[in-house]
Amino acid sequence: MDKKALVLQYLKPHEVEYLSTRSQGAGGQHVNKTNSCIQLRFSVGGSDFPIELKEKITQKLQHRLIQDDIIQIRVETERDQKSNKDTAYKKLIELLAQALTEPKKRTKTKPTRSSIKKRLESKKKHSDAKKSRTAKWDE
Repeated sequence: MDKKALVLQYLKPHEVEYLSTRSQGAGGQHVNKTNSCIQLRFSVGGSDFPIELKEKITQKLQHRLIQDDIIQIRVETERDQKSNKDTAYKKLIELLAQALTEPKKRTKTKPTRSSIKKRLESKKKHSDAKKSRTAKWDE
């Protein structure tokens, strides 16, 4: 199953809390008058995700959690609140899907016989070049 579909299956809109604040930075009168910045908060512990998925999410996103189980995402890129809300929700879905994705196992590979031969020849050539630079002090 696709990880985004899995996240959307368990993520309920009522579990996500939105706080609106004033955006920071340049923008003039508009930015000083409107509450367009969105802070999205999602409690992993209070969600409908199964226990094993909750554990995986909290383990993978440990550095992003505040108060042990709350994910907070702040978005202030757009001028209006609705766009920022949509962007924050999409970021949450991406974050949760990424946390649930298992990394691919690395398959060990052996260097080919010709690549080993090339490497040894280049080492020998480099060594010979260095040896030729040294002066003979025996005479």
